[in-house]
Amino acid sequence: MWTPIDGRTPITPDVVDVCVLHRERAPGRVRADAGAGRRWRVLLLERGAAARCPGSWELVHGRIEPAERPEDAAVREVREETGLDVLRLYCVTVNAFYLAGRDIKTAIVFAAIVGEDGPPPTVVLGPEHVRSRWLTMPVASRSVTWPREREALGHIGHLLRSGDAGVAEDVLRVR
Repeated sequence: MWTPIDGRTPITPDVVDVCVLHRERAPGRVRADAGAGRRWRVLLLERGAAARCPGSWELVHGRIEPAERPEDAAVREVREETGLDVLRLYCVTVNAFYLAGRDIKTAIVFAAIVGEDGPPPTVVLGPEHVRSRWLTMPVASRSVTWPREREALGHIGHLLRSGDAGVAEDVLRVR
């Protein structure tokens, strides 16, 4: 549990949303600066019939275990749901949401870099998902089911536009 400065109102992070990214070289573009000539591909996962919200396309996400740090939960969830190893991890934002009959929940949003150049890494799906797709940022933004994920993709595209977080690297990069 996290406690804000006033010491009275606890904030408990509940889940992590993780945008899994692979950076590929754009055809015909070669420049010296960090992000030019490369574009991000976003991994989306389709929920299976036995999972909640069957057929929805989502980012990787899952619960934070008791006593687990959010960044550790993000890396674990990427591994469990995709079989991929995280090379770099950025903390991007926090989203609040409400599930009927429950409390307001918080999702800490991360961007996880799993590969650069070459073809996208092979995904090994966990039991909750039936398909995966590597999409460009604009197509992924139009394809996700949840508006908060669309908003997070906008933040990620802006913050990592040069290939890293630029002047905010020391603040946003957590691994």
